[in-house]
Amino acid sequence: MPDLLIEIGTEEIPAGYIEPALEDMGRKLSEFFEKGRVSAGKPQLLGTPRRLVVHIPDIDKRQKDVIETYLGPNIKVAYDAEGNPTKAAIGFARGKGVDIADLTTETTPKGEVICAKVEKKGEPTDRLLNEYLPQWMADITFPKKMRWAARKVPFARPVHWIAALFDGKKLKFGFEGIKSGNTSMGHRFLKPNKFKFDSLNTYLRECKKHKVMVDPAERRQSIKDQIKTLAKQVRGKVQEDADLLDTVTHLVEYPVAVLGEFDKAYLELPKELLVITMKHHQKYFPVWKGGKLLPYFITISNMKAKGQDIPRGNQRVLKARLEDARFFYDEDRKRTLEDFVDDLKGVVFQKDLGTSHEKLMRIVSLASTFAQKVCPEEEETAKRAALLSKADLVSQMVFEFPELQGVMGGYYAAHAGESEAVAQAIREHYRPAFAGDAVPTIPAGAVVAVADKLDTIVGCIGVGLIPSGSEDPYALRRHALGIIQILVEYDFAVDLEWLIDRGIDTLGDKAKLSGEDIRKHCRELFAQRLRTLLSGEGFEYDVIDAVLNTRIYSFKRSKDQARALSELKKQSYFEDLVTAFKRVVRIIEGDVPGEVNPELLKEEAEKLLYRKFAGIKPTVEKHIQAGEYSAAFGKIAVIKGEVDDFFDHVMVNVEDEALKQNRMALLKSIAGLFAPLADFSKIVLNKTEKS
Repeated sequence: MPDLLIEIGTEEIPAGYIEPALEDMGRKLSEFFEKGRVSAGKPQLLGTPRRLVVHIPDIDKRQKDVIETYLGPNIKVAYDAEGNPTKAAIGFARGKGVDIADLTTETTPKGEVICAKVEKKGEPTDRLLNEYLPQWMADITFPKKMRWAARKVPFARPVHWIAALFDGKKLKFGFEGIKSGNTSMGHRFLKPNKFKFDSLNTYLRECKKHKVMVDPAERRQSIKDQIKTLAKQVRGKVQEDADLLDTVTHLVEYPVAVLGEFDKAYLELPKELLVITMKHHQKYFPVWKGGKLLPYFITISNMKAKGQDIPRGNQRVLKARLEDARFFYDEDRKRTLEDFVDDLKGVVFQKDLGTSHEKLMRIVSLASTFAQKVCPEEEETAKRAALLSKADLVSQMVFEFPELQGVMGGYYAAHAGESEAVAQAIREHYRPAFAGDAVPTIPAGAVVAVADKLDTIVGCIGVGLIPSGSEDPYALRRHALGIIQILVEYDFAVDLEWLIDRGIDTLGDKAKLSGEDIRKHCRELFAQRLRTLLSGEGFEYDVIDAVLNTRIYSFKRSKDQARALSELKKQSYFEDLVTAFKRVVRIIEGDVPGEVNPELLKEEAEKLLYRKFAGIKPTVEKHIQAGEYSAAFGKIAVIKGEVDDFFDHVMVNVEDEALKQNRMALLKSIAGLFAPLADFSKIVLNKTEKS
């Protein structure tokens, strides 16, 4: 069957643009064929910095024929009393290109109407492609586009050529004055010749001859193999780094790994600094032996190295960067880390929340309060680490290398004579910083991390910076998830509501929203993160909603509640139980007195219900206190029969107000048994509920 091969040749496209653009190109072509009634195979995506390539096999030569049905006017309008077609019917038939005698009728919600069935012959696929591909090129998604020369339609980078074949023949379309053909270009430096092709096989063969490794997967594997071989030459290894590997894969057309080295004296600098400089700034692969860096790096060149020119050039660039880093490092260490703290007064954290120094003082207060609650023996360490946690933000090193905030603070703290625990807590207090990142390894670090993230969450929400949709500029969702992860990992005995209140207390008069509004938005934020985690654990959505609509203490408790509710849901009596408890909640109105007056209980059914409630209440509360939620649910379930009898024999809304309020109080007491465990109104039942 015919296939489609398109290559768009350009100036070098940024590495991060290439894969998303190829996926977008393949997806849009597949959608075009599907909507156009043309069968086609799965796109094969190829490309380098200079070319974007899509190949699609097994394509129909022409569109499938289709019979389209068009509905016309109502039959009463289309024909007169004698059954003759009216002007409406004649005009409809003429408009659809059919004979009046070929019209049929069809029943619709608006009555019986006339209809025309029109056979639409499929167009040749190459004609459809020639019409569509110019717009397809214009619509390719890139983070940024540019215009060049006198061209009006922007693209990621200037387009130099277009090669497009369908069924082995050249397509005939143009884009901004550039006509499509069957000619491509070789590697810019190694073999910058033109070459022609008439199929995918000849295209791939010619690419190889012209020093272009057009398959990204092949380039990626070639790079992996080469860096592994070079690292072995110096008895080292290169650590896995998928992001860096992806980046360099899309920086070159013909990858050649080159080994370079640097002065061993630079190994005295923090290894994180060396790695950041090599990976993020130069796109080099550091070489390791065990957990130690070796004075070597591997860079990926886009051409074969001749002599030592390429290694020496890269070594000179790296040396200059490392010299700058060493200067900043030495200059920063002429001061103690505490000396930097006052400088934070001149740095604005957020216009409504004040300076970074003000934020720091809030973190210290929160860290102290939190430590007293969960690990009082770590309070002094946590407070000291909190005080110094943001000091490196005004250091020369972090100003030049922002990725090292926290890390450099740890090094500078150790240099200034702070304890190892303080230095480590500073180094780790940004954790977890991304999905899959580890939590801090020591309690003091965990305390400071929670305090920092909590202040950001409560502070931003307090001044109205509430995440919405995809907008979350202060990463509050990530901070909320980080707090949950830390609380789970350390099993800290503290609930989220208490934490939120402490954050509100510390925020003080900076808040623009009321305390209750801040609590509401914070609860929603944490509930969203907990919902995601519980869903990932496999719990049903209504179970999750029922649990999270109670007071949220911790992920562990919510998970245990969800597990217990899920077990209860498997019981044969579950739906009847939920129906009964939903009736209890629905009937409670307004302000209900908290205590039941036994002397006002008149009917036998309400007396029995009260005695049953009073009998199980202490046991239920004991189970909840101990975290025995399945046992608590089981104990509550035994009251179901008395609840049913109550509704069958007792009228709640009676004229006697005292009697009515007392019965409301009894029902509120019953609701109070299960309220800490689950909101049964969120449970979805399979059968019709009792009213």
